[in-house]
Amino acid sequence: MDDTPPNTTIPRRRLAAPRRGHGKVWLGLGLAAWVLGAVGWALWLTLPERPASTAVTWPSRITVTRYPVVPPQASPPPGNAAPQAAHEPVVEESAEMTRPDPGSAAPPPPASAPPAPPPEIAAVTVAAPALAPPAKPGKAAPPPWLRFAVHAPPPHGRPRIAIVIDDLGLDRKRTERTITLPGPLTLSFLAYANDLPHLGAEGHRAGHELMLHVPMEPMSRREDMGPNGLAVGLGRDELLRRLRWDLARFDGYVGINNHMGSRFTSDAQSLLPVMEELKQRGLLFLDSRTISNSAGLMLAKQVGVPSAARDVFLDNEVDGEAIAAQLAETEAIARRHGSAIAIGHPHDATIDELQRWLPTLPRKGFELVPVSALVREAGAAR
Repeated sequence: MDDTPPNTTIPRRRLAAPRRGHGKVWLGLGLAAWVLGAVGWALWLTLPERPASTAVTWPSRITVTRYPVVPPQASPPPGNAAPQAAHEPVVEESAEMTRPDPGSAAPPPPASAPPAPPPEIAAVTVAAPALAPPAKPGKAAPPPWLRFAVHAPPPHGRPRIAIVIDDLGLDRKRTERTITLPGPLTLSFLAYANDLPHLGAEGHRAGHELMLHVPMEPMSRREDMGPNGLAVGLGRDELLRRLRWDLARFDGYVGINNHMGSRFTSDAQSLLPVMEELKQRGLLFLDSRTISNSAGLMLAKQVGVPSAARDVFLDNEVDGEAIAAQLAETEAIARRHGSAIAIGHPHDATIDELQRWLPTLPRKGFELVPVSALVREAGAAR
């Protein structure tokens, strides 16, 4: 007989409690793993640093920004360049060396950047207003040296003077001061300066003529001509690649003149591809004449490139009295020969002297003209 009361639940057998020894085992294993990890990390830190990979990584995409990249200058093979001759008569190349105004900081050098993309990618252009009337139907468009030329009246027996200010673009403040001078001046912008489309458009609106200041190799090994400069010893393909990069920096200019370049312009073989490219593009060449035996003017005439050459450097000495004396020399040359071309730079002293001197030209019987006007007259006289 069952003695269990009715409705009473019989309790099930209680499960055995886990043994306490298992928790200690897991704790020990975790502690051991942590210790091993710490030891491994310490050993890894003591290993010598692995050398960096020497593999070349090519960019997958090139982006063109508002301020075009400036690639670093690559020096020509040292074995190809001729040694500097001590007797070479370097006339006034120091006037073409970019240097700061007295008492001011030097302009920062162009920033280094990855190698230049092909010219068709790197080109940044601006639709500069054509200063000559468009070609009539059925007629070929005039070449750029005429299309972008600032109008000058025909000569009426008065001596004509062209003032070229080059090295523009690196120093933004002094470049804009130069643009405000009464014109027409000829403004030559360094090819590796930034924001050239905007600055060129400003110069056009102010009534000035534009040129491109192309860096070329100097005699002095201590002077840096700048990125994408043209050097003796470069192969033709590399020379043209650099030149075309320079020429693609902006639009609306009539031609080029050389920045430095005493070594390069005295080497006719190196200069020939440059003249052929200018001929093909319809651009003029102004020889800055940084060396007395420059082949620039002679070679330009042989190839058929419209050309002229500098007569006076205004600011070999960045001093107001010295610059005034050079302006007087420019007047004297113009009276003797009918015209003169003077080159200056955007120094405060130069800008100040020009601000004073330019308004005096009409009453002295001179006519201020752009360089293209004197090139046109020289071509007509030949």
